[in-house]
Amino acid sequence: MTGGGPFVWYAAYGTNLSTVRLGCYLSGGRPSGAERRYDGCRDPSPPRDVRPVELRGRLTFAGESSVWGGGMAFFTSDAGGVVHARAYLLRLEQLGDLVAQEVRQPVGADLVLAPDRRPTRHGLSRTYDVLLDVGELDGHRMLTLTGSSVPPAHAPSASYVRTMLEGLADGFGLDADARVAYLASADGVALRWTVPTLRRMLPA
Repeated sequence: MTGGGPFVWYAAYGTNLSTVRLGCYLSGGRPSGAERRYDGCRDPSPPRDVRPVELRGRLTFAGESSVWGGGMAFFTSDAGGVVHARAYLLRLEQLGDLVAQEVRQPVGADLVLAPDRRPTRHGLSRTYDVLLDVGELDGHRMLTLTGSSVPPAHAPSASYVRTMLEGLADGFGLDADARVAYLASADGVALRWTVPTLRRMLPA
C-alpha cells in the first residue's frame, strides 16, 4: 500500500452518476442545483479510472435530502432488477472522505472496510450508514453507499432528477426513452413525476 490506502471502486447510482458532481466531492465546489458547497477530499486527485457498471438490485427514492430537497436514491441489493452505476477508481482514503461529506461529517477519519466482503458500517450516519460490497473489477473491491434500512418512499426533486438524467446520458448506451423509463420505474418517482414530465427534464 502507498499513502491513501489501496484502490477501491466506488459505484455511484444517484446524483454521483454525474462526473461533475463527483468532482465536487473530490476537489471541492457546489454542484448545480444543490444547496451545499463541498470541501473536497484530502487527496483531490481525479479518479484513476471511470467505468459504467450494472448492479443487481433496485433503485428507490426515499427520505428527505437536505442538499437537493425531495427523496434520495437508495440501492437495495436483495431485490431483482438492474441499477445503472458509474464506478470510480479511488484511493480508500478518498472514499472515506467522500462518505464523510455525503453524510455531513468532517473529512479525515480512516475508513476501515469490513473483512470477507461483509457490509461496512462506517458509523457516521443513520441514513446512508453502510457500504455494500457489490463485486470486484480488475482486481479491486467495488463498493456502493446506501442505507441498511430505507425510509418511506419520497419522490426526488427536479434538480436531483436532472442531475441523474445528465449522468445517465454519458457512457451507458441509453437513449432518451430508456433513461426516462429507467427513472420512471424506480420506487418513489411516480409520487411526483410522470413519464412526460421526466421527458421534459432531459438535457437539451
